[in-house]
Amino acid sequence: MSFITLNKPAAATQLAGQQTSGRYLSLDVLRGLTIALMVVVNNPGSWGSIYAPFRHAAWHGFTLTDLVFPSFLFVVGNAMSFSMRKFELQPDSVFLAKVIKRTALIFGIGLFLHLFPFISRTTEGQLVLKEFTGVRIMGVLQRIALCYFIAAMVLHYLKPKGALIFSLFALFGYWAILYIFGDSAAPYSLEGNAALKFDSLFIPDQNLYKGFGIPFDPEGLLSTLPAVVNVIAGYFAGKFIRKNGNNLQSVLILTVAGALLIGAALAWDTQFPINKPLWTSSYVLHSVGLCSILLASLMLVIEIAGYTKWAYFFEAFGKNPLFIFAFATLVIKLLNFIQVEGKSLQMGIYTNLFLSWTEGKTASLLFALSYMLLMWLVGYWMDKKKIYVKV
Repeated sequence: MSFITLNKPAAATQLAGQQTSGRYLSLDVLRGLTIALMVVVNNPGSWGSIYAPFRHAAWHGFTLTDLVFPSFLFVVGNAMSFSMRKFELQPDSVFLAKVIKRTALIFGIGLFLHLFPFISRTTEGQLVLKEFTGVRIMGVLQRIALCYFIAAMVLHYLKPKGALIFSLFALFGYWAILYIFGDSAAPYSLEGNAALKFDSLFIPDQNLYKGFGIPFDPEGLLSTLPAVVNVIAGYFAGKFIRKNGNNLQSVLILTVAGALLIGAALAWDTQFPINKPLWTSSYVLHSVGLCSILLASLMLVIEIAGYTKWAYFFEAFGKNPLFIFAFATLVIKLLNFIQVEGKSLQMGIYTNLFLSWTEGKTASLLFALSYMLLMWLVGYWMDKKKIYVKV
């Protein structure tokens, strides 16, 4: 299977949806908005200078940045509400082959991004081959791949009613697992949570994320279970819009449903804290509720009110979402790896073009926004050339 293929605009919608339809423009804009925010929050000028909304909550809690990843899973589900229909009349062998290949490809790209550029510098500045045995196994794309795979299996074989039952068991079952098998004094703490214990059974510490000070992966195996519900929720939202249409009634229903989910999440938060690293069930409800309200708001502005001229900016991101995310990661890694006079090229650009006339968090944010605009130019060029990368 090739790494990429080039599609014409009329090609079938894939995992993140390549085809733009005026009727469902709000879904395309939501996808593009998510990618734009992903690029911004992942690429500040300095990780030490970030405005609070663009920083993840330290542990329990919720910020704007904590909405970005679940939003992408939600739009993956939106796209599946269209793409899964074509499998209904095809044999299971075709369905399984396509889903397994796509899952493996996305997971493999995630590992590739972790390993890139395959060499590193020693403290003396010498270039050496990276130690592949210590690569982080899980990550953003790896979680997307697994969530897509599980959601596709559930929706295809259990159908929507079964998917709803699965979602309830996943959310309440995950709560029970963390509470029962976590440390009795602090089952939702960094050191005492059951997700850490479960992942450590299957993934060596050297292959886990180290950003929390101890080997703990916020995109780990066990916490992928509730994350699947974000995809399934996006599927139901997309299916509802396709069936009910882009109208005020749909906007109202999505808004009320979102508000109810947020209310339930805040109530659950008192017992099972909203927490992105653990991907708690209350976090799932909260993020799905916000995504539903955001989607309803976009429908109101775009489909109902007809204000569409501004939307193309985000469409350019949404037509090649996974490619732009991966490309943005590759470029920033290269900028950090290449050194000029003992300083990374990224730091040189940040210092000379941003810190030279402003400072602190403002300079860091402006670098992130500029980098996002650079990625937009890539997406814009690809769209004008009718290049759509199918993963």
